[in-house]
Amino acid sequence: MPRYTDFDFGVSRVMGYFHQDWYHDGDDAADVVARQLAASYDEEALALRRDARALGDLPSPTLKVLWYAGAEYMPNVERLGGAAEWTRTLVRLCDARLSASEVRPFTGADAEDGSACLDAVVAEIDAARFLDGEVRAALTDCARRCTPDLAFRVLLRTMTHAPDASLSPEQYQRLEDIGSALQYGEFVVDNVKYLVERP
Repeated sequence: MPRYTDFDFGVSRVMGYFHQDWYHDGDDAADVVARQLAASYDEEALALRRDARALGDLPSPTLKVLWYAGAEYMPNVERLGGAAEWTRTLVRLCDARLSASEVRPFTGADAEDGSACLDAVVAEIDAARFLDGEVRAALTDCARRCTPDLAFRVLLRTMTHAPDASLSPEQYQRLEDIGSALQYGEFVVDNVKYLVERP
C-alpha cells in the first residue's frame, strides 16, 4: 500500500512553508501551520504530529540547528519560545486539528519509520559534505534518536538550502534507492534532482 501522498510530508513539509514570503501566509508562524493544516487531509496532521513528537527526543540546541537548516527563512525560534517549545506547538496544533475527526492510525508504508535504512541514511548524511558539520551531526542525531525516515526527509530539505550543494549521479541514485525503500512518492527525492552535477 503506497503512502498517502506523492509529495513531502510531516515536519520536512512544514519547513518548506517558511520561504521568503511566508509572512504573507499567516499572522505568525503558528498561524501559518494552522492554516495549512486546516486545508489539508487528516493524514498530514497525523504525519506532522508523529514527526514533531519524535523530535521531542532531541535537545533544543539540536532542534534549533535542524529548523534553521531545513527552512529557507525560519522565524527567530527564540521568539517562538525556543526550538523545543516550537516543536511542542506543532504537536498542539495537530491535536487541535485532529480533535474533530475520527482518524485511523497509519498503516502500511505510512506507518514505517525507516529503521531498516538507518545505516544508509547516516551514510548519506555523512556524504553530504557541502552541509555544515553541525548540521550533519544534528541530522545524524535525528536519524539515531528519532527515525531514519524523518532524518532523511529533513536531509533532503536541507540540501535545497545549502550553499554550494551538488550531488554526483551516484549520490542521487543512492538517495533514490533509500526513497524507494521508504516507499516515498515520486516527488520527494525528486525535489533535489536539480542538484545533480551535469557531465
